[in-house]
Amino acid sequence: MLDASASTVASLIDRIRPADELGARHKTEAHDWLASTSDIYRRVKPRTPSPHLVSYFLLVDRAAERVLLCDHRLSGLWLPTGGHVEPNEHPADAVRREVVEELGIEAEFDSTVGPEPFFLTVTETVGGPDVRHTDVSLWFALAGTQDQQFFPDEREFFAVRWWSQRELQALDAARFEPHLLRALNALASRI
Repeated sequence: MLDASASTVASLIDRIRPADELGARHKTEAHDWLASTSDIYRRVKPRTPSPHLVSYFLLVDRAAERVLLCDHRLSGLWLPTGGHVEPNEHPADAVRREVVEELGIEAEFDSTVGPEPFFLTVTETVGGPDVRHTDVSLWFALAGTQDQQFFPDEREFFAVRWWSQRELQALDAARFEPHLLRALNALASRI
């Protein structure tokens, strides 16, 4: 298991190359947050403290140019898989744990990106004021294939589906994670 201190998270954030002005702003916000808190982990569901740390991961089939997204029950959005980082858990270890819990497979980090986050977002979640909070999300990439068998957690997801970037661009963006297309562009730039 890897070290999971706030300084480790800060170091991970330092190594992320912002893809645009919003990415640079999120990087600054994340560093400011780390400097202002002694607790980066969610302690009480759904929102305490806010913000707190999340690890997202995009399962990527590079040959088919597709990513796997999940129709998330609570948010009502198509999202990458992932979840809250547990106290003292390294964000990459959260990915390893969450992919087993949510999809029933072992993590294989994308060979281009490796076990490092390639993208960062600071996002207010959806829902009423009693559940809304801010997630500081580190985005990782995992290797997968469209013919791979999954065992999705039906308590969390209505469905899982592979998507091309073209399909995602043609649909109502309000049904998807708000930074998804930016994340896909950042990942594509890492080839």
